[in-house]
Amino acid sequence: MIFASAQVLLLLAFSLVILVLAVWALVDALRRPASAFAAAGKQTKQIWSIILGVATVVAFIAVPPPLGIGAFPLFLALLSAVAAIVYLVDVRPAIGPHSGRRGGGGPSRGGW
Repeated sequence: MIFASAQVLLLLAFSLVILVLAVWALVDALRRPASAFAAAGKQTKQIWSIILGVATVVAFIAVPPPLGIGAFPLFLALLSAVAAIVYLVDVRPAIGPHSGRRGGGGPSRGGW
């Protein structure tokens, strides 16, 4: 019985990590300018927003009980993770130099 509850907790933690990853990728994509996607030679901002929006919804619905409804099987949540990881590892670094954002996230105030 202890192994069953450990498996449930592990599945729940895994699903929540996928959800957080998908939300992070979606928020990052929405904050980037559309021109950065074209300048980097990637798919448009609209396409990535749709992909990551669907991935976030699927990841949210796939969270198992007691925190979620678990309506989708875990492999669909894994597809959500793949979409988010592709964005974060491939697209985000490519559009970074074209987005006009600095590493600190805010405007430069001078100094060293």
